Amino acid sequence: MRRLLGMILFLATLSLAASNGYRGLVLETPYPALTVKAGEVVNLSLTLKNLGLPPAYLNLRLARVPEGWKAALLGHGRGVEAVFLGPDEERTLTLRVEVPKNAKEGRYPLTVVAEGEKASTRLPLTLIVGKILPPSLKLEVELPVLKGTPTTTFRYRATLKNESDQDLLVGLSADAPKGFEVVFKPEFSGQEVTTLPVKAGETKNLEIEVSPPPKAAAGEYAITVSARAKEAKASLDLKAVITGRPELTLTTPDGRVSGRAYAGRASPLKLVIKNRGSAVAKEIKLSAFPPSGWEVTFEPKTVDALPPGEKVDVTAKIKPSAKAIAGDYMVTINARPKNGSEESADFRITVLTSTLWGAFGVGLIAVALAVLALAVWRFGRR
Repeated sequence: MRRLLGMILFLATLSLAASNGYRGLVLETPYPALTVKAGEVVNLSLTLKNLGLPPAYLNLRLARVPEGWKAALLGHGRGVEAVFLGPDEERTLTLRVEVPKNAKEGRYPLTVVAEGEKASTRLPLTLIVGKILPPSLKLEVELPVLKGTPTTTFRYRATLKNESDQDLLVGLSADAPKGFEVVFKPEFSGQEVTTLPVKAGETKNLEIEVSPPPKAAAGEYAITVSARAKEAKASLDLKAVITGRPELTLTTPDGRVSGRAYAGRASPLKLVIKNRGSAVAKEIKLSAFPPSGWEVTFEPKTVDALPPGEKVDVTAKIKPSAKAIAGDYMVTINARPKNGSEESADFRITVLTSTLWGAFGVGLIAVALAVLALAVWRFGRR
């Protein structure tokens, strides 16, 4: 797309030049007067254009270079001394200049010349050695406040800009609450970074990921993100709003998930509900799925509120069917808060026969034995 736009602009320029009747060679650069620092290596982009002339072989040279400075013309990374241009063609060159470390403040002229048999052009340049702008960084974020649960990964989109005239290696850090993890990733990259090279005037997009601890309590948490390079520093304040959620467990005081009951009689089963989440569990309703013909009731039927980290005792009264035979049965008990997900637990209930019926059976056996003994004694005498 950029090449297409560049071509359209170039053709429009040629059309305008043709309409103005201009024909010749043009050697140009976006910034012919540039500030540099002592000891720096500067690469300037130059463009040489042939506007309406016949094909030409053009010699390149540096007509003026400050004493003690090193300069060279490059094409595709190699030194060049000439170029060939067809009609309405252009070539991109690089002028590489090495500024001496002992260069004093001042203005230093350079001249680049392109000349052929019938046409020539020259480009005067000025490199200014003086005070360099101090390193400067700018750090911004699109949405500084995000909301989620303790299991949410908060993702903030930020931009980091180098507002100085020198390349910087920027260190990234964060000051976050205990247990929070903060990582930095360049846009469209899954790679985590702690440092980031940013060229002079360049802007880079960042993704800042904040992961709270799984049991973080509901509330607002502040995170400060900093970017540092040399004496330059930028920071921004982020906020993660954790709404929290309840997380219930359902068991017995001794941890066993079993109990006993008698057929036709209500037997108590002590339960413990604990909130391991990060928010108050509200209006916890208890329910059960017992075998057919059974009855299960709760005391209390509803727990109004259960704060995080706390527990409450509940009694389930389990009444097996009067026709239930001895054995093991499964009863599922549920605890559902109004503002959270349901917690279920299965309990193995062992049904026992009543001791009264056992005593009655023993009595019947004793009576039968007594009758049998009496009959043997009485008829045996005859």
